[in-house]
Amino acid sequence: MLAGCALAALIALTTGCTANPGRSSATDAVALPPVGAAPDYQLGGAYEPDPAIGIVARDRTSTPADGRYSICYVNGFQTQPGERDAWPDALVLARDGADVVDPDWPDEALLDTSTAEQRAGIADIVGPWIAGCADAGFDGVEFDNLDSFTRSGGALSLEDNLALAEALVAVAHEHGLAAGQKNSAEATERLHADAGFDFAVVEECLAYDECGAYTAVYGEHVIAIEYTDALPRPFAERCSEPDAPASIVLRDRDLTTPGDSAYVFELCGP
Repeated sequence: MLAGCALAALIALTTGCTANPGRSSATDAVALPPVGAAPDYQLGGAYEPDPAIGIVARDRTSTPADGRYSICYVNGFQTQPGERDAWPDALVLARDGADVVDPDWPDEALLDTSTAEQRAGIADIVGPWIAGCADAGFDGVEFDNLDSFTRSGGALSLEDNLALAEALVAVAHEHGLAAGQKNSAEATERLHADAGFDFAVVEECLAYDECGAYTAVYGEHVIAIEYTDALPRPFAERCSEPDAPASIVLRDRDLTTPGDSAYVFELCGP
Protein backbone atom coordinates (compact mmCIF):
# COMPACT_ATOMS: atom_id res chain seq x y z
CA MET A 1 0.00 0.00 0.00
CA LEU A 2 1.01 3.61 -0.39
CA ALA A 3 2.93 5.30 2.39
CA GLY A 4 1.04 7.96 4.32
CA CYS A 5 2.03 11.19 2.60
CA ALA A 6 2.03 9.52 -0.82
CA LEU A 7 -1.60 8.54 -0.39
CA ALA A 8 -2.32 12.03 0.94
CA ALA A 9 -0.76 13.49 -2.18
CA LEU A 10 -3.09 11.51 -4.41
CA ILE A 11 -6.12 12.47 -2.35
CA ALA A 12 -5.09 16.13 -2.28
CA LEU A 13 -4.77 16.44 -6.04
CA THR A 14 -8.04 14.66 -6.73
CA THR A 15 -10.07 16.66 -4.21
CA GLY A 16 -8.66 20.10 -5.03
CA CYS A 17 -6.63 20.46 -1.83
CA THR A 18 -2.86 20.70 -1.72
CA ALA A 19 -0.19 18.61 -0.08
CA ASN A 20 2.49 21.23 -0.68
CA PRO A 21 2.63 22.84 2.81
CA GLY A 22 4.18 19.70 4.31
CA ARG A 23 6.72 19.18 1.58
CA SER A 24 9.54 21.32 2.96
CA SER A 25 9.98 19.08 5.99
CA ALA A 26 10.14 16.01 3.73
CA THR A 27 12.84 17.45 1.50
CA ASP A 28 15.03 18.70 4.35
CA ALA A 29 16.50 15.23 4.78
CA VAL A 30 17.39 14.50 1.15
CA ALA A 31 20.80 15.12 -0.40
CA LEU A 32 20.89 16.83 -3.79
CA PRO A 33 23.43 15.93 -6.48
CA PRO A 34 26.79 17.66 -5.96
CA VAL A 35 26.94 20.90 -7.92
CA GLY A 36 29.11 20.74 -11.01
CA ALA A 37 30.05 17.08 -10.56
CA ALA A 38 30.71 15.15 -13.77
CA PRO A 39 27.95 12.64 -14.51
CA ASP A 40 27.74 9.27 -16.24
CA TYR A 41 24.52 7.73 -17.53
CA GLN A 42 24.76 3.94 -17.27
CA LEU A 43 21.24 2.73 -18.04
CA GLY A 44 22.52 0.28 -20.64
CA GLY A 45 24.61 -1.56 -18.06
CA ALA A 46 26.68 -0.80 -14.98
CA TYR A 47 30.46 -0.47 -15.16
CA GLU A 48 33.26 1.11 -13.12
CA PRO A 49 32.94 4.88 -13.56
CA ASP A 50 35.75 7.06 -14.82
CA PRO A 51 37.71 8.53 -11.87
CA ALA A 52 36.44 12.01 -12.78
CA ILE A 53 32.81 11.00 -12.28
CA GLY A 54 30.88 12.23 -9.25
CA ILE A 55 27.31 11.33 -10.28
CA VAL A 56 26.14 8.01 -11.73
CA ALA A 57 22.64 7.04 -12.89
CA ARG A 58 21.79 3.34 -13.14
CA ASP A 59 18.66 1.25 -13.57
CA ARG A 60 16.75 0.25 -10.45
CA THR A 61 17.82 -3.37 -11.05
CA SER A 62 21.49 -2.38 -10.66
CA THR A 63 23.48 -1.48 -7.56
CA PRO A 64 24.65 2.09 -6.90
CA ALA A 65 28.17 3.18 -7.77
CA ASP A 66 30.47 3.16 -4.74
CA GLY A 67 31.65 6.57 -3.63
CA ARG A 68 29.49 8.51 -6.11
CA TYR A 69 26.16 10.25 -5.85
CA SER A 70 23.92 7.55 -7.30
CA ILE A 71 20.60 8.06 -9.07
CA CYS A 72 18.13 5.21 -9.48
CA TYR A 73 16.24 5.10 -12.80
CA VAL A 74 12.56 4.17 -12.54
CA ASN A 75 10.21 4.03 -15.52
CA GLY A 76 7.25 5.45 -13.62
CA PHE A 77 4.73 6.18 -16.38
CA GLN A 78 5.31 3.40 -18.93
CA THR A 79 6.10 -0.29 -18.66
CA GLN A 80 9.79 -1.16 -18.81
CA PRO A 81 10.87 -3.36 -21.77
CA GLY A 82 10.36 -6.99 -20.84
CA GLU A 83 8.17 -6.17 -17.85
CA ARG A 84 4.71 -5.81 -19.41
CA ASP A 85 3.57 -9.06 -17.75
CA ALA A 86 4.29 -7.51 -14.34
CA TRP A 87 1.44 -5.04 -14.87
CA PRO A 88 -2.29 -5.82 -14.52
CA ASP A 89 -4.12 -5.04 -17.75
CA ALA A 90 -6.38 -2.67 -15.82
CA LEU A 91 -3.44 -0.32 -15.15
CA VAL A 92 -2.23 -0.16 -18.76
CA LEU A 93 -3.81 2.30 -21.18
CA ALA A 94 -5.65 0.48 -23.94
CA ARG A 95 -7.47 1.43 -27.13
CA ASP A 96 -9.62 -1.00 -29.14
CA GLY A 97 -8.42 -3.84 -26.95
CA ALA A 98 -4.71 -3.20 -27.54
CA ASP A 99 -2.06 -1.53 -25.40
CA VAL A 100 -1.26 2.07 -26.27
CA VAL A 101 2.52 2.06 -26.77
CA ASP A 102 5.23 4.67 -27.07
CA PRO A 103 5.85 5.04 -30.83
CA ASP A 104 9.58 5.52 -30.22
CA TRP A 105 9.75 2.59 -27.80
CA PRO A 106 7.09 0.09 -28.95
CA ASP A 107 8.01 -2.35 -26.19
CA GLU A 108 6.84 0.22 -23.63
CA ALA A 109 3.11 0.52 -22.96
CA LEU A 110 1.64 3.66 -21.38
CA LEU A 111 0.31 3.33 -17.83
CA ASP A 112 -3.23 4.61 -17.30
CA THR A 113 -2.97 7.62 -14.98
CA SER A 114 -6.47 8.92 -15.77
CA THR A 115 -8.18 8.29 -12.42
CA ALA A 116 -7.26 8.39 -8.74
CA GLU A 117 -7.89 4.65 -8.53
CA GLN A 118 -5.56 3.96 -11.46
CA ARG A 119 -2.86 6.20 -10.03
CA ALA A 120 -3.08 4.50 -6.64
CA GLY A 121 -2.72 1.11 -8.32
CA ILE A 122 0.35 2.30 -10.24
CA ALA A 123 1.89 3.77 -7.09
CA ASP A 124 1.30 0.49 -5.25
CA ILE A 125 3.62 -1.17 -7.78
CA VAL A 126 6.18 1.59 -8.27
CA GLY A 127 6.35 2.47 -4.55
CA PRO A 128 8.23 -0.71 -3.59
CA TRP A 129 10.67 -0.08 -6.45
CA ILE A 130 11.44 3.32 -4.94
CA ALA A 131 11.89 1.75 -1.51
CA GLY A 132 14.21 -0.79 -3.13
CA CYS A 133 16.32 2.04 -4.56
CA ALA A 134 16.71 3.47 -1.07
CA ASP A 135 17.47 0.09 0.47
CA ALA A 136 20.15 -0.53 -2.17
CA GLY A 137 21.90 2.71 -1.19
CA PHE A 138 20.94 5.12 -3.98
CA ASP A 139 20.83 8.83 -3.13
CA GLY A 140 18.17 9.94 -5.60
CA VAL A 141 15.60 8.60 -8.04
CA GLU A 142 14.55 9.79 -11.50
CA PHE A 143 11.08 9.05 -12.87
CA ASP A 144 11.02 8.62 -16.62
CA ASN A 145 8.24 9.33 -19.11
CA LEU A 146 6.51 12.12 -17.22
CA ASP A 147 5.31 13.23 -20.65
CA SER A 148 3.50 9.97 -21.48
CA PHE A 149 0.24 11.91 -21.73
CA THR A 150 1.52 13.53 -24.95
CA ARG A 151 1.53 10.06 -26.55
CA SER A 152 -1.92 9.02 -25.28
CA GLY A 153 -4.08 10.49 -28.03
CA GLY A 154 -5.87 12.67 -25.48
CA ALA A 155 -6.70 9.85 -23.07
CA LEU A 156 -4.34 11.23 -20.43
CA SER A 157 -3.52 14.77 -19.31
CA LEU A 158 -0.73 16.71 -17.66
CA GLU A 159 -2.92 16.94 -14.56
CA ASP A 160 -3.19 13.14 -14.43
CA ASN A 161 0.56 12.70 -14.59
CA LEU A 162 1.22 15.52 -12.11
CA ALA A 163 -1.02 13.76 -9.60
CA LEU A 164 0.91 10.50 -9.95
CA ALA A 165 4.23 12.35 -9.92
CA GLU A 166 3.39 14.03 -6.62
CA ALA A 167 2.60 10.65 -5.08
CA LEU A 168 5.85 9.09 -6.33
CA VAL A 169 7.93 12.06 -5.17
CA ALA A 170 6.33 11.78 -1.74
CA VAL A 171 7.36 8.11 -1.52
CA ALA A 172 10.90 9.03 -2.57
CA HIS A 173 11.11 11.70 0.13
CA GLU A 174 9.76 9.34 2.77
CA HIS A 175 12.63 7.00 1.96
CA GLY A 176 15.25 9.76 2.04
CA LEU A 177 15.72 9.98 -1.72
CA ALA A 178 15.91 13.20 -3.72
CA ALA A 179 13.46 13.12 -6.64
CA GLY A 180 14.64 13.97 -10.15
CA GLN A 181 12.43 15.30 -12.93
CA LYS A 182 13.23 13.51 -16.20
CA ASN A 183 12.85 15.71 -19.28
CA SER A 184 9.42 17.45 -19.79
CA ALA A 185 10.92 20.93 -20.11
CA GLU A 186 7.57 22.63 -20.75
CA ALA A 187 6.18 21.46 -17.39
CA THR A 188 9.27 22.16 -15.27
CA GLU A 189 7.82 24.91 -13.09
CA ARG A 190 4.77 22.86 -12.16
CA LEU A 191 6.71 19.64 -11.68
CA HIS A 192 8.90 21.44 -9.16
CA ALA A 193 6.25 23.56 -7.46
CA ASP A 194 3.31 21.13 -7.51
CA ALA A 195 4.89 17.68 -7.61
CA GLY A 196 7.93 18.56 -5.51
CA PHE A 197 10.83 17.47 -7.70
CA ASP A 198 14.25 18.46 -6.32
CA PHE A 199 16.54 18.33 -9.38
CA ALA A 200 16.42 17.44 -13.06
CA VAL A 201 17.94 14.76 -15.29
CA VAL A 202 17.59 15.91 -18.88
CA GLU A 203 18.41 14.48 -22.28
CA GLU A 204 19.46 16.65 -25.21
CA CYS A 205 18.57 19.99 -23.67
CA LEU A 206 21.39 21.59 -25.67
CA ALA A 207 20.27 19.91 -28.88
CA TYR A 208 16.73 21.22 -28.39
CA ASP A 209 17.65 24.56 -26.74
CA GLU A 210 15.76 23.65 -23.56
CA CYS A 211 18.46 23.87 -20.89
CA GLY A 212 17.32 27.27 -19.65
CA ALA A 213 13.88 25.90 -18.79
CA TYR A 214 15.51 23.55 -16.29
CA THR A 215 18.25 25.78 -14.89
CA ALA A 216 15.75 28.60 -14.29
CA VAL A 217 13.99 26.31 -11.81
CA TYR A 218 16.69 23.97 -10.46
CA GLY A 219 19.73 26.22 -10.79
CA GLU A 220 22.93 24.16 -10.78
CA HIS A 221 21.09 20.93 -9.93
CA VAL A 222 20.58 19.94 -13.56
CA ILE A 223 22.28 16.83 -14.95
CA ALA A 224 22.42 16.82 -18.75
CA ILE A 225 23.01 13.97 -21.18
CA GLU A 226 23.71 14.71 -24.83
CA TYR A 227 23.91 12.03 -27.53
CA THR A 228 26.36 11.62 -30.38
CA ASP A 229 23.66 11.33 -33.06
CA ALA A 230 22.07 14.71 -32.21
CA LEU A 231 24.98 17.16 -32.21
CA PRO A 232 24.68 20.02 -34.68
CA ARG A 233 28.05 21.28 -33.42
CA PRO A 234 31.04 19.60 -31.76
CA PHE A 235 30.49 18.66 -28.13
CA ALA A 236 33.37 20.84 -26.91
CA GLU A 237 31.67 23.86 -28.46
CA ARG A 238 28.36 22.96 -26.87
CA CYS A 239 30.01 22.67 -23.47
CA SER A 240 31.03 26.32 -23.64
CA GLU A 241 27.58 27.62 -24.47
CA PRO A 242 26.17 29.99 -21.82
CA ASP A 243 23.15 27.80 -21.06
CA ALA A 244 25.08 24.53 -20.75
CA PRO A 245 24.41 22.91 -17.35
CA ALA A 246 27.35 22.47 -15.02
CA SER A 247 26.98 18.68 -15.04
CA ILE A 248 26.98 17.29 -18.57
CA VAL A 249 28.09 14.14 -20.39
CA LEU A 250 28.12 12.94 -23.99
CA ARG A 251 26.98 9.33 -24.48
CA ASP A 252 26.07 7.01 -27.32
CA ARG A 253 22.31 6.69 -27.88
CA ASP A 254 22.09 3.08 -26.69
CA LEU A 255 24.12 3.79 -23.54
CA THR A 256 26.38 0.85 -24.19
CA THR A 257 29.18 -0.32 -21.91
CA PRO A 258 32.98 -0.06 -22.41
CA GLY A 259 34.19 -2.63 -24.90
CA ASP A 260 31.18 -2.21 -27.16
CA SER A 261 32.12 -0.73 -30.53
CA ALA A 262 29.35 1.87 -30.18
CA TYR A 263 30.43 3.04 -26.71
CA VAL A 264 31.00 6.79 -26.35
CA PHE A 265 31.73 8.67 -23.17
CA GLU A 266 33.02 12.23 -23.12
CA LEU A 267 33.06 15.01 -20.55
CA CYS A 268 33.42 18.74 -20.98
CA GLY A 269 36.92 20.03 -20.50
CA PRO A 270 38.13 21.90 -17.38
